[in-house]
Amino acid sequence: MDRPAESRLVYAGPDGSRHLLDLSPDLPRLTVGRAPTSGLRLGDDDEVSRLHAVIECVGAHWTIVDDGLSRNGTFVNGDRIVGRRRLTTGDSIRIGGTVMTYQEFGGEPVEATMVAANTPTARSLTETQRAILTALCRPYKHGAMFANPASNQQIAAELFLSVDTVKTHLRTLFGKFGVEDLPQNQKRVRLAERAMHSGIINARDL
Repeated sequence: MDRPAESRLVYAGPDGSRHLLDLSPDLPRLTVGRAPTSGLRLGDDDEVSRLHAVIECVGAHWTIVDDGLSRNGTFVNGDRIVGRRRLTTGDSIRIGGTVMTYQEFGGEPVEATMVAANTPTARSLTETQRAILTALCRPYKHGAMFANPASNQQIAAELFLSVDTVKTHLRTLFGKFGVEDLPQNQKRVRLAERAMHSGIINARDL
């Protein structure tokens, strides 16, 4: 029988510290929620339900399940899931204010590793690029579950820039964060999620 690839979840704690949680087929079911008995407890987030979602190994694959368990939903790559979703390496999972990256690793380089290598540091961004990233992520303040990244017009109005200037800087940021090849309707969500997950933009900035 095929066994799942070695897998883990990578996420930032409320203080910005980085956490790694290895997933083992020997423990094929992990509950996520605010309850003290949760396998992955997110107890300080009011947007998270007591039993929010389940991460489960099915055959040779890890999946995430939200069958209406949560009040505010579970999002994979910006899309709210209904039922079970198979996870693939590099997937971004948002539960409340916590954004996790699912990684598979082993014999060959994985997308998540390449993404991490391509993620810029705060020092590599100009002051304007960082301001645009902050404005882009502003709707996610307080862990807002149903938020979408700010539009070009909203960013331009907040920063007193032209829309064309915002578009130019966003194209540069898409490249720096390795999302330039994603479909157009996913780029902004993934850019915002990677900026927050990397710690370049944190709750205090918003």
